[in-house]
Amino acid sequence: MLDRFLEAVGRVNGAINSVVWGWPMIILILMTGLLLSVRTRFLQVRRFKESLGTTILPTVKGLGKKQKKKTAEGSVSQFEAFSAAISGTVGTGNIVGVISAILTGGPGAVLWMWISAFFGMVTNYSENVLGLYFRKKNHNGELSGGPFYYIAYGLKWRWLAYVAAVFCLLASVGMSGVQTNKITGTVTEALDKAVGLEDPGVIKLIVGAVVAAAAGVIIIGGIKRIGRVASMLVPFMSLVFITLSLIAIGMHIQNVPGAFGMIFSKAFTFEAAGGGVLGYTFATVIRKGMARGVFSNEAGLGSSVIAHSASETKEPVKQGLWGVFEVFLDTFVICTMTSLTFLTTFDISSLTGKEDDAAMAIEMFETNFGSFGVIVYSIIMPLFAFTSILAWSYYGEKAVEFLFRKVGVKGREATVKVFKAGYIVLILLSTFITGDLIWEIDDTFNGLMALPNLICLIALSGLVARITKNYFDRRRGIKAPPMLSAYPDLNEEFAAEIENAPVN
Repeated sequence: MLDRFLEAVGRVNGAINSVVWGWPMIILILMTGLLLSVRTRFLQVRRFKESLGTTILPTVKGLGKKQKKKTAEGSVSQFEAFSAAISGTVGTGNIVGVISAILTGGPGAVLWMWISAFFGMVTNYSENVLGLYFRKKNHNGELSGGPFYYIAYGLKWRWLAYVAAVFCLLASVGMSGVQTNKITGTVTEALDKAVGLEDPGVIKLIVGAVVAAAAGVIIIGGIKRIGRVASMLVPFMSLVFITLSLIAIGMHIQNVPGAFGMIFSKAFTFEAAGGGVLGYTFATVIRKGMARGVFSNEAGLGSSVIAHSASETKEPVKQGLWGVFEVFLDTFVICTMTSLTFLTTFDISSLTGKEDDAAMAIEMFETNFGSFGVIVYSIIMPLFAFTSILAWSYYGEKAVEFLFRKVGVKGREATVKVFKAGYIVLILLSTFITGDLIWEIDDTFNGLMALPNLICLIALSGLVARITKNYFDRRRGIKAPPMLSAYPDLNEEFAAEIENAPVN
C-alpha cells in the first residue's frame, strides 16, 4: 500500500515539477540575475576581490586569535551567519546532486550550473541586502529576516509573503528529507561494502534515529548553536573534500582537457550520459543543470538569507558580499571539484544514465582511494548533509514564526516548538522514502519557493542598487544618511552603533 501511495505522489509531483521547472522558471531565474547584474553594474565581477578581502580572508587570518568582543544578544557573528547559510547549501547537492545532474542531463549540465551560479552570485547578494534591510527584531531581541519579510514590508504584498513562508516551510521539510535519505544511503552502502548487510532497512532506521536525536539537541539551541556547530564543521568538511578532489583529479590529470571538452560540447547537444542511449533534449540538459545549480547554491530561493539576517553586522552590503563568496565557494569550487573528479574518474560513454547517484558517489571515492576513500566519504558526506538539516530547520522555524507572528508571543513560541518536534520526527520518517522521489519532491518545493522571491527581487532591484551605491559612496567619504534598515527606529539605532566606527 505504501508503494502505491508513493507511486501516486511521484506522478502528481512529476506533473507539478514539469511546470515549476519549465522554461518560464529557467528564464525567470536567468533574467532576474541579469537584471540585478546590470543594476549593480555586475557587482559580482567588479567587487569580487573585495568580497574576498572583506569576508573570508580576514576570517582565515583571525583563526586562532581571541575574539575581542562578544556577539550581540539576539544575533550571531558574520562568519557564523555565513557558516549557517553555507551549511544549508553545501550538502548532498554538491556531490550526489552534481553526479545526478550529469547522469540525467549529461556533462553539459555542469556548464548550466556555472551560468546559474554566475548570476546567482549577485542574486544571493541582493537577497542578503534586502534581508538585512527589512529584518525585524522579535520579542527576544532576535533579528529575523528572509524573503517573506522583504515581500511583506518592501513589496507590500502581504498575501505573497504568506505564500513564500508556506513554500519555505515545505522546502525545509523536503530538504531535511533529501539530506537524511542520503545520510542513511551513504552509511548503509559503506557498511554493506565492508561487512555485507542482510537487512539494510534496519540499519537505515537506526541511522535515521541517531540523526534525528543529534539534530534535535542542536535545533533546540536555535541559530546561535546552529551557527557555532556549522562554523566548526563546514570549513573542515570543505577543506577535506577539496583536498581529496584535487588529489583525485591530479591522478587523472590527462583526462582533464577531455572533461572540460565534454562540459562545453555537451551543453548544446542532445546527448546525456551513455552517449545518448537515453538521449535528452537540449531543454532537459539546461533544466537539470539549472535545477541542480539552484538546489546546490540556493541563489534565488531566498533561503540562505534567513541565516544571514541574523548577523550582527548593521551594513546590509557587508553581509551581501558574504553571499557573493557563498555562491562562488558552493558552485565554482565544490561543485566543480565534484564534476571534474567524476568526469576524469569514469568513462562517461560506458554509463547508461540509470546508475544510482549515491552509489556512484561512493564508488568515485573508492575507485580513487580504495577503502580509505570509502571511510572518508562515509564521514564527510553525512556531516555535509547533517549541517544542511540544521540550517533548514532554522529556515522552517523562521517561516513558522512569520506565519504565526500575530497570535501572540506564547502562541508563536508554541507553534515553533511544534514545528521543531515535527521536523525531528520527519527526519526519521524520510528514511523510508526512495532517493529519486525525495530529490524530485524537493526540486518542486525549491521551485515553488523561488517564484515569489524572484518576483520581489525584480520589483526591488532598484532599491538594491540604491543601498549598494549608498554604502560604497560612504566608503569613498561621501556624506550621506546610511541606508541600514527600512524602519526609521532601527535605522537610527544601527547608525548610532556604527557612527564612530570606520566603514569597512
